[in-house]
Amino acid sequence: MKRGRLLIFAAPSGAGKSTLVQYVMSQGLNTHFSISTTTRAPRGTEQHGKEYYFVSIDEFNEHIRRGDFVEFEEVYTGRFYGTLKSEVESRLEAGQNVVFDVDVNGGMNIKRQYSDQALSIFIMPPSIDELRNRLVHRATDAPEVIEQRIQRAEYEISQARNFDRIVVNDDLDRAKQEVLTIVKQFICE
Repeated sequence: MKRGRLLIFAAPSGAGKSTLVQYVMSQGLNTHFSISTTTRAPRGTEQHGKEYYFVSIDEFNEHIRRGDFVEFEEVYTGRFYGTLKSEVESRLEAGQNVVFDVDVNGGMNIKRQYSDQALSIFIMPPSIDELRNRLVHRATDAPEVIEQRIQRAEYEISQARNFDRIVVNDDLDRAKQEVLTIVKQFICE
């Protein structure tokens, strides 16, 4: 059986990354979503083991101590995210293409470890103003959290050049087709 490949998606919060990831995963490409582990609280209808593995900071630190993560990051003060090695390797060995929805540092770390087995795609928002607009209309975060996300977005955008491909999400239908074409080419290499 052919070993699977890694598809890494990173973007500032509100750029449309999750929408594009869901679209790619609905296209019959033998994909499996890599569920990240986080110390943040669930949002809306998020469920443990579905969108994320929600753990305490102590549990997260225990994973770090044991070397369980492919990558991990304190994205915001007191909010950690990480990808469990066991989650990734079991899927790759089963021939599945593993899809990551991660922050830019996590994406770059995964790419460094898996090199040519991984494709990294940065989803670029049309502008910071449009990004702020999307976050406000999403209505899941307090105003101070939105401002933290905007500040973080400026850093993340500065790192886009470190990704294999950049897709500007200014038109969702066009972005979906562009991402799908890029992913299909990579999987078929």
